[in-house]
Amino acid sequence: MIAKRLFTVCFLLLALLQTKAQYVPTKENLEARKAFEAMRFGLFIHWGPFSIPGSGEWVMNNRNIKVKDYNRLKDFFNPIEFNAAAYVSLAKSAGMKYITLITRHHDGFSMWDTKYSDFNIMNTPYKKDIVKMLANECHKQGIKLFLYYSLLDWRREDYPHETGKTGQKTGRLGKKGDYASYLQFMKNQLTELLTKCGKIDGIWFDGHWDQTAPEGEKDRSSRINWKYDEIYGLIHKLQPWALIGNNHHLSPFSGEDFQMFEKDLPGENKAGLSFQEPSDQLPIETCETMNDSWGFNLTDNKYKSEKQVVHFLVGAAGRNANLLLNVGPMPNGKIQEEFVDTLQATGKWMAKYGETIYGTKGNVIKPQTWGLATRKGKTIYVHLLNDSGADYIVLPGFDQKPKSAVLFDGGAKVQYRLENGGLHLMVKKDPASIDTIVKLELP
Repeated sequence: MIAKRLFTVCFLLLALLQTKAQYVPTKENLEARKAFEAMRFGLFIHWGPFSIPGSGEWVMNNRNIKVKDYNRLKDFFNPIEFNAAAYVSLAKSAGMKYITLITRHHDGFSMWDTKYSDFNIMNTPYKKDIVKMLANECHKQGIKLFLYYSLLDWRREDYPHETGKTGQKTGRLGKKGDYASYLQFMKNQLTELLTKCGKIDGIWFDGHWDQTAPEGEKDRSSRINWKYDEIYGLIHKLQPWALIGNNHHLSPFSGEDFQMFEKDLPGENKAGLSFQEPSDQLPIETCETMNDSWGFNLTDNKYKSEKQVVHFLVGAAGRNANLLLNVGPMPNGKIQEEFVDTLQATGKWMAKYGETIYGTKGNVIKPQTWGLATRKGKTIYVHLLNDSGADYIVLPGFDQKPKSAVLFDGGAKVQYRLENGGLHLMVKKDPASIDTIVKLELP
C-alpha cells in the first residue's frame, strides 16, 4: 500500500512538472499569431559578407573556405548603397506586410553592433548597425519585422561541430564543442537583438537540421539537446508577443508559434525538405526564392516571373499559409533590378486583388489542377490558375447554393449548378490573365 501511494505521489509530481513546463502563449502572442496569419505576404532578405563572392550564402561550406581566409571578407564588406527606407518601401510597394532579415547566418557574421563577436558589421569599413537601421525604418513605415538567427556556426569552436553535418572543412581547430558556452553566446546575442532594436515581431531560427540524420531517414532526433525551453523562454520573456519559428523540417516543438516550410507549399514536398504535416493549430509560412538562390548569386538568372510569384502566393494562401519571398541583395547593398521589377509588378496585382489574399483562410477545398480557393467570412474567392480543359470547374464537397457568383473583374455573373460531388461553376480561365477569380457569396 505504501509503495502504491508513493508511486501515485511520484506520478502526480511528474505530471505537475510536465504541466508547468508546457508552453502557454500570452494573450499578446495569440493576437500576434492572428495578425501574422492575416498578413499573408512577407519579404525575406539573405545578405552579408557571403554576398561578396557571388555564389550564395553557403559559399564558405561549399568551397571549404578556412576561417582565417573567410574572415577577410569583413575587411571589404562596405554596402554603401544600402538604404533601409528603400528596402521597406519596396516591400510595401510589393504588397508585403512584414520583413524577415538575416541577422547572423551559418558563417557567423553578425549584421549588428554586438559585443559578443568581433566578426560583425561594426568591424567592416561600413561601421553601421544594419539591423537597427532596418528596425527603425520598419517601425517608422509601419511594417512588421522578424529576425533570422542561425543556430549553427561554421566558425566558432564552441559550436558542437564534431556532430554537425556541415562546415566540417572550414579550418576549425578540431576541439570538442562546448554547447554550454555556445548556448550562452546565443542567449547573449538574442538578448541584444531583443532589447536594442525596439519591438521585434518574431525570431526565425534555422540550422537545427545540422545535428540530425539526413533527410529521409526515420530517426530525425537531434544529436544534441538544443535546450529550446531556455532559448524560447528567454525570447518570450523579453518580448512576450514575439513569434518563434524554427526551420527544422519537423512538426512544431513546444514553445513555437508558427510552422514553416522551405521551398515548398505545405503538403507538396517537391523540394524534398518539407515532409512534415502542416499544422492545424499554428499559423504556417512557406519561404521561396526569386531565382534559385537565397544569397546573391552572380550567375543565377533563373528569375521567377510575376505569374510564378502570384501563383505561389495564391497557392500558399489557398493552403492557409503565408509566403515569405526572398531577395539576395548585392554586396553593395542594392537589390538587383530583376527582383525589383517583379516585386513591383506583384504589388500592382496585390493592389487590385489583395482582398482575395489578405485576412483569408485557406483549405476551403483540396488543391485542384485548375487552382484553389480562399475564404473570408461568407465570401469565397475561387482562383483559376490553370485551364481546367472544360467549360466549367467543380468545387468538391459544396452542397449549398451561393447567393451570388460573379467574376471578380467586372462583376459578370457566373452560372452554376449543384450536382453530386460539388458546385459546378460555368467558367473558364481567361488565357490572358494570371489568375481568373470568381467571387462567391454564401447565404
